[in-house]
Amino acid sequence: MEDGINPEILKEICFLKMPFGKYEGTVLADLPISYLEWFARTGMPKGKLGMQLSTIYEIKLNGLMDLLTPIRGGTVNFEKPKTKTYKF
Repeated sequence: MEDGINPEILKEICFLKMPFGKYEGTVLADLPISYLEWFARTGMPKGKLGMQLSTIYEIKLNGLMDLLTPIRGGTVNFEKPKTKTYKF
């Protein structure tokens, strides 16, 4: 048995769209956390969609959206952000 998140699930939540409801047509990874929290309280859908929504909920809840950057076509920059210097 495999431990951790299945990479295929990460790919799916970056491209699949919500099939119903208030956010129908929205990519699963782009669903607002408030909507995912509502599902967590009232019950996730059955089957694969529920597992995908649970996965993106956990990713957002734990501040791990950077995991999805390379999958979504972005690049990951591991350098420290540049800070602006103000002179007075």
